[in-house]
Amino acid sequence: MTYKVKLSNAEEYVLLDPEVYEWLSNDPYFSTLGILKRLRMHSSGCAVFQKSWRKADGTTKIETYYLHKLIAEKYLVGDKDEKKNLVSAKNGDKLDCRLENIMYRSRATASRQRRTTSHTGYTGVYKEHNRYRAVISIEGKATHLGMFDTAEEAAAAYNRVSKNLFGEEGKINKVKK
Repeated sequence: MTYKVKLSNAEEYVLLDPEVYEWLSNDPYFSTLGILKRLRMHSSGCAVFQKSWRKADGTTKIETYYLHKLIAEKYLVGDKDEKKNLVSAKNGDKLDCRLENIMYRSRATASRQRRTTSHTGYTGVYKEHNRYRAVISIEGKATHLGMFDTAEEAAAAYNRVSKNLFGEEGKINKVKK
């Protein structure tokens, strides 16, 4: 059973496993704060809880808890290392905080998995005149993969090279047919 927790400032829900929901509900610190009732959508698209208090000097201190990071630190203890230290969602949905969807990734992998800003809608594909160029970054350097008649052909070329170079950590475009 998956728990759906409504965000306080948005129409979206966070998905949680039963053991995570129970932990957040029953942990003395988090239950006192009412974390599950006060989860909010962050500008980055993930769920956060913010706690604020007045410091002795009169200024306000705001502490932000990122839900996916809290869960990873509790349940994925052995998965974090020097290179893999960023928490990501396997399926790209930052509100899906189920354990099967959360993993530690390297900064390079996280960068490859970001949404594309290309006007073609495909990572590594750019329109030049009436054709499409496929480009992939290898060790920080752009590598030309070829010119193609359609964006889909260029995306498929990018996908092949990405899969060969990076395996499961590579970005794969969802090519429209």
